[in-house]
Amino acid sequence: MTTQSCFNMFRGTFGSIALAGALLAGGGNAAFAADSEVNINTASAELIAQELVGVGQSKAYRIVEYREAHGPFESTDELVEVKGIGESILERNRDRIVIQ
Repeated sequence: MTTQSCFNMFRGTFGSIALAGALLAGGGNAAFAADSEVNINTASAELIAQELVGVGQSKAYRIVEYREAHGPFESTDELVEVKGIGESILERNRDRIVIQ
């Protein structure tokens, strides 16, 4: 093994460790932040899909459509009225959802 290949191996390992540490520390990416909150009465479908676990674009658009048709959500429990949002998704996201 040459000195250069040892250096490259060390650099690759150290880079991976640094990246993992940055992701665990937040790294500026809201998708990895465990304590991200989303106000479902004002958030866009894109933000809802990004922040809520188990909610993709389709479900996020349904949340926004429901909000536009019925007015602002009065409680987080009202989310189960949206097609595709059940108790399981609601419970996984209860700490992330804000009603204001």
